[in-house]
Amino acid sequence: MAKDKMNENPVPEDEQNETAEAPEQESVEEIETAEPPETEEVPAADEAPEAPESKKGFFGKGKKEPKKDQGQLLAEAADKYLRLAAEYDNYRKRTAKEKENAWTEAKAQTVAAFLPVYDNLERALKQETTDEAYKKGVEMTMKGLQDALISLGVEVIPALGETFDPNRHNAVMHCDDEEAGENTIVEVFQQGFICGDKVIRFSMVKVAN
Repeated sequence: MAKDKMNENPVPEDEQNETAEAPEQESVEEIETAEPPETEEVPAADEAPEAPESKKGFFGKGKKEPKKDQGQLLAEAADKYLRLAAEYDNYRKRTAKEKENAWTEAKAQTVAAFLPVYDNLERALKQETTDEAYKKGVEMTMKGLQDALISLGVEVIPALGETFDPNRHNAVMHCDDEEAGENTIVEVFQQGFICGDKVIRFSMVKVAN
């Protein structure tokens, strides 16, 4: 009997599907009718707050420098040119002087290396000899060395009979001489040489008191 009651009013399959799908339709309607979340309103470009004065200057919106007229620009260019020309002239003079000093120093060192030869030839000429050929050969050698020194701008420092000059002479002896004046050089032991303002070797002398 129970089985017969269950089969008396069977539910059609279409109605079963509709009843099964009904909850899903209600959930979709609820999603569609839901209100979207509230969003913050973005101010328009015209309503945006102005940047501080310091930031305006950083972005190039600060006060502009006044434009210089053509005359002022030409004056500044002329001043820069004159300064540059003066600096170049000073550089040229300084380098020329340094070059000249380097050349003089090189000559002085070279000549100083040959001075012992000059001293030996000078001693040889003071020696008495009967060999005229030997004497003539020494004289010619000495003359050639002196000409070479002159061509290099090297000169002998005047000493005998001159007033003693501590910047050129080296006094190794003093004597009392009534005939010679005070501070007068009466004897030269070793000849001195000079090249321009550069003293290569001081003259070794005897000075009268």
